[in-house]
Amino acid sequence: MVNRREFINQFGGGMGAVALTGMMNQVQASNQQPHLKPRAKAVIQLFMNGGPSQVDTFDYKPMLEKFHGDRPKSVDVTTERPTGGLKKSPWEFKRYGKSGIHVNDIYKHTGGVIDDICVINSMHTNIPNHAPALSMMNCGEIQPIRPSMGSWINYGLGSENENLPGYVVLCSGKPLVGSPLWNSSFLPGEFQGTYVSTKKSINPETVIANLKNNKHTRKDQEKILDQLRFLNVAHSKQRQSNPKLEASIKSMELAFKMQTEATDAFDIHIETKETREMYGAGSFAEACLAARRLVERGVRFVQIYSGNGNHWDHHTNINHHKGHAEKTDKPAAALIKDLKRRGMLDETIVMWGGEFGRTPTTELANAIQGGGGRDHNHLGFTYWVAGGGFKGGMRYGETDEFGLRAVENKVHVHDLHATILHQLGIDHEKLTYRYSGRDFRLTDVHGEVVKDILL
Repeated sequence: MVNRREFINQFGGGMGAVALTGMMNQVQASNQQPHLKPRAKAVIQLFMNGGPSQVDTFDYKPMLEKFHGDRPKSVDVTTERPTGGLKKSPWEFKRYGKSGIHVNDIYKHTGGVIDDICVINSMHTNIPNHAPALSMMNCGEIQPIRPSMGSWINYGLGSENENLPGYVVLCSGKPLVGSPLWNSSFLPGEFQGTYVSTKKSINPETVIANLKNNKHTRKDQEKILDQLRFLNVAHSKQRQSNPKLEASIKSMELAFKMQTEATDAFDIHIETKETREMYGAGSFAEACLAARRLVERGVRFVQIYSGNGNHWDHHTNINHHKGHAEKTDKPAAALIKDLKRRGMLDETIVMWGGEFGRTPTTELANAIQGGGGRDHNHLGFTYWVAGGGFKGGMRYGETDEFGLRAVENKVHVHDLHATILHQLGIDHEKLTYRYSGRDFRLTDVHGEVVKDILL
């Protein structure tokens, strides 16, 4: 038998050895001071999976109206599917805010907070196919499987709350590719995203499956966990520290700590009626409100996916954009307003966009059939960013006159990632992890911080 004192001594020494050997030959980023003075400490990513159309949301192109139906040589480009003539937006653009930025009416609520937003109209990426483009936008590489941006940030900075994960993924279904978009790959498993389904109305008691143990009291669970720690540490020492085992140990410990903290964080129904009405109804609205509560409690990175599969992939009828906008516009605007009134926007980055944009031309097959969809477009699309030291009320970059290609102040996905990391106090060239004989980083060997959009 091992008495309590012997257990504590062995447990303490064992965990110290595990932690030390587990972190050898790595950048101990989560315990380091930031490389730079941070402007932000958290990120909320609003991901419109499937590819929202820039010319129907935040990239106003009056020439589409003038040349509607024509096919100028400049848009005679081969994309994934055959396309026909130019197609104007079915909805009107209006100027919003003191900055007078054009925003499509389907995003009128976002237009109401446009003076807090930096609209990047010159994004571009490598390939117009969902799976590799999703991987690029989330993981910085078209080839699977690499650590996600959230995992890199979690690895680099950790969570400010030891009772909650540093990285949480909220989704009412699962986007194409699924869990590889929030995986930690070769980074330690503890830094992967914690997936939370928001398909049903968020209930703090059930939102995370098996979080609470209905058979044992908390005191009994503490005893069980202590015994498991002891056995796992001994097991790990015999195997010279196994990263997967260490991740499992930390996952169990975190799950135990989360029993109280997570239920509180997800209890959105204790918010005032005014706050809940500001966000509106639906899974995306509830996720946005939960995201604010999570970053308020120290979670570093929260990712919200807009629906299941390729939600915004409108090949057959671009009018479907309106329905998706109605579910995401008001909550996104409310999130910015809520963060701002609580004094949190300056330290929280909110980013909106998908894996690519869509063509200003109509997809040909559907045009013949009487439809009006748009094909994938990786050459030029829009992202917007708010808070966290980004300039508000600003448009940056341009696509060509029809909204097909980024032509001025072009911003690649690597540049966006480098800039997000920079605002969190991380030099994207220094946040590395040695694996398979080389140093890896989120931005690979690319990326420049876009300083013109920063305060």
